[in-house]
Amino acid sequence: MARVKGGYTTRQRRKKVLKLAKGYYGAKHILYKTAHEQVMHSFKYAYNDRKDLKRNMRKLWIARINAAARMNEISYSKLMHGLKLANVTINRKMLSEIAIHDPKGFTKIVETAKSALEKA
Repeated sequence: MARVKGGYTTRQRRKKVLKLAKGYYGAKHILYKTAHEQVMHSFKYAYNDRKDLKRNMRKLWIARINAAARMNEISYSKLMHGLKLANVTINRKMLSEIAIHDPKGFTKIVETAKSALEKA
């Protein structure tokens, strides 16, 4: 069997990795092996951070809703339970936006939740 030199393919693969490693510190953007290791780590960090961002945003929305709810003399958990009893389906992101940009509208939502809690 004839010997195959992987010149073109290997070079293209290495160039792709080094292009992804552009801007890294030290040898990580020059040497293929270290660049490849760092690029693999970077991909893993990016994947994990995309998941973490969703977690952090939900925490932020809950903190904002809780702060606005307590201004209306109700806790976050009671507000969410009241909304569930009143069949009000609104996600936390929109609820936090309403709490920030439309306090009067948020107060009406809180009143709806309070009335549902009283009936139950």
